[in-house]
Amino acid sequence: MTATKPKPAAGKKPGELVEMAWDPITRIIGNLGVYTKIDFANRVVAECHTTSSLFRGYSVFMKGKDPRDAGFITSRICGICGDNHTTCSVYAQNMAYGVKTPPLAEWIINLGEAAEYMFDHTLFQDNLVFVDFCEAMVKQTNPSVLARAESTAAPGRDIHGYRTIADIMRAYNPFEGEVYKEALKVSRTTREMFCLMEGRHVHPSTVYPGGVGTMPQPTLFTDYLSRLISILDFVKKTVAMNDDIFDFWYEALPGYEEVGRRRVLLGCWGSFQDPDVVDYRYETMTNWGRAMHVTPGIVVDGKLLTTDLVDINLGMRILLGSSYYKDWAGQEEPFVEYDPLGNPVDIRHPWNQTTLPDPGKRDFNDKYSWVMSPRWFDKSSGQHLALDTGGGCFARLYTTALAKMVDTPYVKSTGRSVQISLPKSRTLPETTLEWKIPKWSNALERDRSRAYFIAYAAAMALYFLERAMERVRGGDMRVFAEFDVPDEAIGCGFHEAVRGILSHHIVIRDRKIANYHPYPPTPWNGSPRDSYGTPGPYEDAIQNTPIFEENGPDNFKGVDIMRAVRSFDPCLPCGVHMYVGGGRTLKKIHSPMFGASHG
Repeated sequence: MTATKPKPAAGKKPGELVEMAWDPITRIIGNLGVYTKIDFANRVVAECHTTSSLFRGYSVFMKGKDPRDAGFITSRICGICGDNHTTCSVYAQNMAYGVKTPPLAEWIINLGEAAEYMFDHTLFQDNLVFVDFCEAMVKQTNPSVLARAESTAAPGRDIHGYRTIADIMRAYNPFEGEVYKEALKVSRTTREMFCLMEGRHVHPSTVYPGGVGTMPQPTLFTDYLSRLISILDFVKKTVAMNDDIFDFWYEALPGYEEVGRRRVLLGCWGSFQDPDVVDYRYETMTNWGRAMHVTPGIVVDGKLLTTDLVDINLGMRILLGSSYYKDWAGQEEPFVEYDPLGNPVDIRHPWNQTTLPDPGKRDFNDKYSWVMSPRWFDKSSGQHLALDTGGGCFARLYTTALAKMVDTPYVKSTGRSVQISLPKSRTLPETTLEWKIPKWSNALERDRSRAYFIAYAAAMALYFLERAMERVRGGDMRVFAEFDVPDEAIGCGFHEAVRGILSHHIVIRDRKIANYHPYPPTPWNGSPRDSYGTPGPYEDAIQNTPIFEENGPDNFKGVDIMRAVRSFDPCLPCGVHMYVGGGRTLKKIHSPMFGASHG
């Protein structure tokens, strides 16, 4: 039942294993620990386990609540992408209540979510990910690479203005680099764009089931547009800088494509509804899912298995394996036996899940994490696939490119790529960017895709603005539809959080929430080994990853491992400690929020 492939290892030397761990790698929504055994003789990670030491319990205390409060409550799951949870919850509630949102409200939500993608991806990529690639860090971990970068001309210098690769690296130095500081300004601008549409960041105040409370005045859209145009130069430049850095990395360090590499097992649940098609009925979900402006889909080994949200929904399985929970299967009656189309619903589907916490001591041979193991059951192979999101942007671009369904004046999917057209901006001409499906699903390509998806979100925002302003000029100002909460209902919402697949499943009985399960990207990416022994994506990507850092065990920073982890956009890191053997702290080795020292 395994859903990963072993990586080949040839010409190995006798092992020299050292236990090393980075715990916590923290973010607002929990604690991530990475525990490894590193073979320094062969410069490879021999074994990896990832853990979460925090239990949140939203699925427990949601029971009995008024379902109309679900969006406001679940936005607090995360202090970074809370709006994605609100939006996904609203989608699920719309289905349960049988309500269709007015078209203008859909465009407004799309504009808010596009701004959120631009905001979060920019902040994460330029102020957190690139700390691992900046001059100050590379000077400490790979001085020979930095020396080569000093004499390597940057191919995109006519676009971004930096003469050498090392100049780009310096531009990303924390607090000092030009790009690092400009990214903070862009993040502020995109956050303002978000607030224009959804009221408040990061917990929206104007997004509800049935529509929005945003007043659709013409100045709402022109204020958004003026800010969007002001950042397009930056968007175009950063794509060129990302390409220059990552292409250089492959050239300077042959074999780096194996860092963070895993089998292509990607999931995308789709984003940006098409108001002309979506009605939130489960019976028509196949059609309106495929009409999304980011195409939902599951990709295995480069092939698109499905773009059908009904198939995606029915294939979801929540496995326990190495997580701290008791099994509900065989102990609890199912909430939902059949979907509205008459298809049977598995007992391990989120509609039927019961959360039964069972805390215990961490044991890597048994249970070691509070994260469950979501999997997607592939009927054709009989496998429970450990899908990953590629940090969100990688899976979104990959599925959209293959599906060849998105076709707008600004974004087109070709079957092998995504073409993104941006208009003339302050200093740069009209530009068409093309993200092409790469050879590998690895750390560098996940990171590269983030810059392209910022451009994708910016381009789609231009399209959404045009369509919204057409509505306003035509006199259709409706942004809310009335509804009643039924006595009994089920609903499911599918969306893309910034870092990947997000679903909410709701069961209503007696006009109250009887069962509610949100599944954001973190459980998919950060899951432990499941009931079949299949490692989660973080574990799979890190295990067998080669080590290119030039430091030995005594002053090892683990930068290649951190690049692999952060390529998934696991969460905002605020502190990393190293432990050896029994857990004795050696030293604080890397504080990526502040970056490497400039000694």
